[in-house]
Amino acid sequence: MGSLPNETFSGVEHRQQQIDLEDSSRTERTQWLINSPEPPTLWQELVSAARGSLLPRRTNNSSSSAMSFLQGLFPVLSWGRTYTASKFKDDLMAGLTLASLSIPQSIGYANLAKLDPQYGLYTSVVPPLIYALMGSSREIAIGPVAVVSMLLSSMVPNMVDPEADPTGYRRLVFTVTFFAGTFQAIFGLFRLGFIVDFLSHAAIVGFMAGAAIVIGLQQLKGLFGMSHFTTKTDVVSVLGSVFKSVPHEWYPLNFVLGCSFLVFLLAARFIGRRNKKLFWFPAIAPLLSVILSTLIVYLSKADKHGVKIVKHIKGGLNPSSLHQLQFKGPHVAESAKVGLISAVIALTEAIAVGRSFAAIKGYHLDGNKEMMAMGFMNLAGSLTSCYVATGSFSRTAVNFSAGCQTVVSNIVMAITVLLALELFTRLLYYTPVAILASIILSALPGLIDINEAYYIWKVDKLDFLACIGAFLGVLFASVEIGLLAAVISSNIGILSH
Repeated sequence: MGSLPNETFSGVEHRQQQIDLEDSSRTERTQWLINSPEPPTLWQELVSAARGSLLPRRTNNSSSSAMSFLQGLFPVLSWGRTYTASKFKDDLMAGLTLASLSIPQSIGYANLAKLDPQYGLYTSVVPPLIYALMGSSREIAIGPVAVVSMLLSSMVPNMVDPEADPTGYRRLVFTVTFFAGTFQAIFGLFRLGFIVDFLSHAAIVGFMAGAAIVIGLQQLKGLFGMSHFTTKTDVVSVLGSVFKSVPHEWYPLNFVLGCSFLVFLLAARFIGRRNKKLFWFPAIAPLLSVILSTLIVYLSKADKHGVKIVKHIKGGLNPSSLHQLQFKGPHVAESAKVGLISAVIALTEAIAVGRSFAAIKGYHLDGNKEMMAMGFMNLAGSLTSCYVATGSFSRTAVNFSAGCQTVVSNIVMAITVLLALELFTRLLYYTPVAILASIILSALPGLIDINEAYYIWKVDKLDFLACIGAFLGVLFASVEIGLLAAVISSNIGILSH
């Protein structure tokens, strides 16, 4: 009985301690709310993101920090230490195989972009070399691609007519390339990769399919040997121009030559898919087509019977285009807009391609570093007579199948194209334009993924609407409308989920 008051007193003391602790914690929370730390400013967040992109690891040693900075900016300094002769052997063979496909495709894509053929070859020299120093993908093949070429040929002529003023058109293309590289570098430096996500996968599938059909229809000009053709890209205008021009400008020899080699190219593609050991056959088929068709035209003098030929291709090293960039005048804002659109489309394609093959090889691809590499290579390209370059799915697949180990295959390809510019451009004088059209047409099936569209339909009907919206927008309106439909439908899909 004598211990009861002590127990009661200890219970009261314990409760008092709990009340004191609660009061103390409540006071601390109140003080923290009153004196809460200031949130970081936008500039501080951007600087922190840039530091994270360039300095992935913090160290107290200044020399280690400098090396970390350089390795973050130039991944070649990391993997170059373990590079071996056996890897170079594989990269050499892959690079040469890649060059055999890149040379004819680059000429064809320059023609699609309404530029002289040499500018496509220039774009397969400088950007791949810069990417080899700064890029993190081992398999991606850099150069001109069909969708970006079509994008430029549909939007830049709204400012300057390429036929009336080819020099002014070319200057604007270089300026657009400069802006595209600037935007890409900024996206990577400040970790703004979410901007690319404004285009959902479903919208990209639809946009690419629509763009492929539009590009294919535009090749009818070269396939029929027409001189006059619409500058619009919608399917109604293109087909109307074809039916209007065919009765007056159709040269049967162009059509026969182009279709014959198109069948050969598609057959080579089919054989390469059926037998993986013959991956090199569809890779060299475009170059064989150029060589054989050029010989046929030269020996038969078919150019005197209506066959349209490429004629002069300027050779030599990439000339400087710094003095051709235009940052004054009425078209600067429009050039920046086209540059932004080109930057996003090019990044979307490159990162999708790079991540696909990185997943197969089992390594991680840093999207921010890829954006920085793409940005700096296009900035360098705009100063050396190149237009917007990115990763090509068809050439990357060839590079992968040829057994490439690192981006050294891009260096081998770029050097081979450079040698072709120095030594062989005169031999391409009699190359028929119809062959360039058939080469582009043979590459387009890879852009149309019917199975993926069907899968999207089964999984998510709203995503399928985004796919169809982008597809129809490109096909029946314009590239800009198709892109706008893709962005709007993608954002509606994000909000609905």
